[in-house]
Formats: sequence, C-alpha cells, structure tokens
Amino acid sequence: MFDPKQLLDQVLGGGNALGGRGGLGGLGGGGLGGGLGDLGQQVRGRLDSMGGTGGFAGGAAMGGLLGMLLGGGRRGGGLLSYGTAAAVGALALHAYQAYQRGQAVQSTAPMNPARVADTPAHVLPHAAPAADGGAFELVLIQAMVAAAKADGTIDAMEQQKLFGEVEKLGLDSSAKAYVFDLLNKPVDLDRIAAGVATPEQGAEVYLASRLAIDPDQPAERAYLDALASRLGLATELRGHLDQQAVGAAAAAS
Repeated sequence: MFDPKQLLDQVLGGGNALGGRGGLGGLGGGGLGGGLGDLGQQVRGRLDSMGGTGGFAGGAAMGGLLGMLLGGGRRGGGLLSYGTAAAVGALALHAYQAYQRGQAVQSTAPMNPARVADTPAHVLPHAAPAADGGAFELVLIQAMVAAAKADGTIDAMEQQKLFGEVEKLGLDSSAKAYVFDLLNKPVDLDRIAAGVATPEQGAEVYLASRLAIDPDQPAERAYLDALASRLGLATELRGHLDQQAVGAAAAAS
C-alpha cells in the first residue's frame, strides 16, 4: 500500500522548492508570490526546525498532477499554487474556530503567517483519520482533483497529458493505479463527503477545493455550492472559509 501523505505531496508537486516555479506549477498562470507561499515557507521552516515535516506536504509547490489540472489557461492557476497541506489545514482550523466563537465574518481577519506556522501539526484537521478510518489525505486529494475537474473541460488530449504527468511522479504501482482511477472516475461529491469525520475536516475539504479553483466561473461556483451542501456547511462557516480564501488572494496581489 502506498503512503497517502507522500502521495499528497506528489500530487501537489512534491520536490519543488517553495516560491519557485518548478514542475508544472507555472502552467497554471499566476501563482502565489506571497500569501500562502509565505505561509508555506514559514510552515516548512518551523517543521524542519522540529525535525521534519510531521508527515504533511510541507514545502510542496503545486506542480505535478494538480498543476496540470489547473493549467492550460483554463483557470487562473488556483490560489493553492504555492501553498502546503499544513497551511491549508491551519487556515481551515482558524476559520472553523472563528465560526465556533460566533464571530462575524466581516470582522474576522485572515490568519497571519506567524499563526499558521505556529499551529501544531497534530491539531490540524487532516491529522485525524477519515470517516472510514483511512488516511484523510486521500479525501483531500479526491476533493482537490474533483474541484479542478469541475468545469468538465478535460478533453482526451489533456487526459493523456495528465497520465503522462502521473508517470513522471515516480509512483509505485498501487499509487499510480489509485491516481489513474481517480482521473478516470466522474466527480463523486457523496464519496468525498462520506470521508469527512469531523466538522473541521469538512472545513478543510471545502477550503482546499475553494483555493484550488477560480470561484468567479459559473461551473466552479456551482460546484462549490454543491460541495458545501453535501458537507452540511453552515452558511456562516462557509463565509469564514471564503474570507480566508479572499485574504490569501489579497496577500498574493
């Protein structure tokens, strides 16, 4: 069986240096020169100082498979272009806690980089197992790939390019089979929602999906509406999550 944490790293473009445009991340258009890129830098530095990445995809630039899905000029490249799983988890947790405290969305400032870097790895939503006891990293992979496919414009040529990119990831046979299966299957929101074990995990699934695509496009907007409904997200919680995404975009501009 493959390592889900390592696969998440590779799908996000593992092995590329943060802040650089290695792999296929540059194909998606604008990436994050600041914002989540800076968050990722600080998270990687903090985790490295503690003796490793704690199993997260810390420091992985979004190249690889997801960069290809977001590329080709079809989208703006997604706000996750230079983010990390640890940064996204911290942002989602911050939004959920603000919602739990009953804070107004308009008065909740986006999480600052220092607080992202200071968030203990073990409290992040994806540190807990998925609803079936498996690795929640796989649910995040499913969610981000599904979001990137939301507009349904991946043609046969693009699919072949994706398969070629998977071959370059150096995956073992079981991981490769999993990814090929994911690319071939239609989007299954019920399957994604069924993998969520906690409200915090639901928040992370939505935020990762929200950051991975351009919500100004009708198809992507409809997809996010459907995902939020399947996840049972309260309107106020979704507002907090969207606020974090808007803050990341502002930091990147």
